[in-house]
Amino acid sequence: MTMAILWFCLVSLMLAIYVVLDGFDLGAGIVHLFAARTVEERRQVIATIGPVWDGNEVWLLAAGGVLYLAFPILYASSFSGFYLPLIMVLWLLVLRGTSIEFRSAVDSPVWIPFWDVIFGLSSFLLALFFGAALGNVVRGVPLDPAHRFFEPLWTNFRVGANTGILDWYTILVGLAAVAALTFHGALWVRLKTEGAVEQRTLKAAPLLWLAVVLLTIAITVATFWIQPQVAANLHARPWGYVFPLLAVAGLVLAMVYLRRNALGAFLASCAYLVGMLTSAAFGLYPYVLPSRTDPAYALTAQNARAPAYGLQIALVWWIIGMILVAGYFIYSYRQFAGKIRAGEHYGH
Repeated sequence: MTMAILWFCLVSLMLAIYVVLDGFDLGAGIVHLFAARTVEERRQVIATIGPVWDGNEVWLLAAGGVLYLAFPILYASSFSGFYLPLIMVLWLLVLRGTSIEFRSAVDSPVWIPFWDVIFGLSSFLLALFFGAALGNVVRGVPLDPAHRFFEPLWTNFRVGANTGILDWYTILVGLAAVAALTFHGALWVRLKTEGAVEQRTLKAAPLLWLAVVLLTIAITVATFWIQPQVAANLHARPWGYVFPLLAVAGLVLAMVYLRRNALGAFLASCAYLVGMLTSAAFGLYPYVLPSRTDPAYALTAQNARAPAYGLQIALVWWIIGMILVAGYFIYSYRQFAGKIRAGEHYGH
């Protein structure tokens, strides 16, 4: 296994971990607007993510740092080409964190609901933008011979050479991400709460599951049509079907365990998200950023990677760092085990 393939897998793994971990607290942010109906119930939902949400977001920073280290050309190209949506994501992350910290600063019938809406809306838009970002990577961008590109927020909403950040395909992937993370968050809230909030999330989960199924089918069909590399990789390496099968198994088991095993349903949702993201990574390889203008301009794991010696040294420090991070997360989540009960003090 070359350094390029190894680091392609490691970056994909870190992004998958980020989506699984921060995905449930984004989903909880969306869920809390309809599953919790009082100030106390919304405080209860926010408490389910209170000790971990900021730690979960560290995985996004870590993945960005590893991306810069392993594939600096990709980092430079994507962070300049996607400058506008990245700034929008940054502001949404700021608003979301601010809403969690500020909501209890003033005891007012206007202040608290305002920040609750900001929390839910920013969570929804982050899920939508992250999904659209994945759609852009799968679809490809208008790279030039110097591996540069710029996309406006939208053009004509069609998939062609003159693409925008938003078109019918990227919006479809964005909506699928919203549905998947809302379902993921609902299962987390169901796992961590009891009483009325738990019952409402349990009641909403089957409808969310159905939306995830329908949108998963839709984006799968659209992806095979838009990105031929996916079908080519599956044809050349049939073992790659293990990734979509993991997603399907996770989706089925999430529904099987929905009412009988809250933890099992949540872990099945984790498997679905990992299966979908690894399917996308497998389907795109060797591309890390396909080109809509000319396939020769595409960024691949080979032409975008850092020098091999630097990647070898970095691998040692990556392993050390991951051991420390794993230890911290295991300790943190074990300390946070158990249900959050209405009426307790949560700090937000």
